[in-house]
Amino acid sequence: MISTKRNKYVSIRFYEELNDFLPPQKKKKRYDILFNGRQTVKDLIESQGVPHIEIDLILINGHPVDFNHIVHENDDISVYPEFESFNISGLTPLKNRPLRDSKFILDVHLGRLAKYLRAMGFDTLYRNDYDDSEIADISSREKRIILTRDKGLLMRKNVRRGHWVRNTRVKEQVFEITRKFDLSSKITPFKRCMDCNGLIEQVSKESILQLIQPGTRKYYEDFFRCHDCHKIYWKGSHYGRMNLFIMSILNL
Repeated sequence: MISTKRNKYVSIRFYEELNDFLPPQKKKKRYDILFNGRQTVKDLIESQGVPHIEIDLILINGHPVDFNHIVHENDDISVYPEFESFNISGLTPLKNRPLRDSKFILDVHLGRLAKYLRAMGFDTLYRNDYDDSEIADISSREKRIILTRDKGLLMRKNVRRGHWVRNTRVKEQVFEITRKFDLSSKITPFKRCMDCNGLIEQVSKESILQLIQPGTRKYYEDFFRCHDCHKIYWKGSHYGRMNLFIMSILNL
């Protein structure tokens, strides 16, 4: 049998931080993509390595479309990230507003970032044995934003909210996420346990006296305990360093 399919081309350009996903020869320029058969614009975009959840607006021949739109030969496609700095009034973004529900779930690569987000008061799930399907399912069920260093995780069909973390150093990651999700005004320091994500509550010194070292008993009066794992906290040197770092975030 002779196939009736033939190769077709569309022209595409990705804007701003979406170029982070592209090889150098495709960055910040319009280029052609070869395809055949029936294909959605979502599948076409992800074939270029760009996860759909990083995208806020797609224009085809100047008109906004959704991810299920079928592309046609010679279509002119422009793809924009979230919060692109141009006026999109009158157009239809691909995500419902508001996007900024500040609950997170992190992949295995981001354990240190999880601790910082918890210290800043954000509900942050992390386990080093979560697999990709669990992360995607929990994110969908609990409406959590996925933070990951794995681009493939963000391409799963049931992923609706997420971000590929660009930086590799933890403090730079914190600044990146704070800016990306506009978290500065939502920081409530030392509300959550850095180890388990449980809520922290103040307790009397007398109630935990037998659980702390003599030096700690001598020099500190204010104590806090995680409601879930029962870890005890006090305002020692680690608290001071973390507090200074959080203050630097608030000044972003």
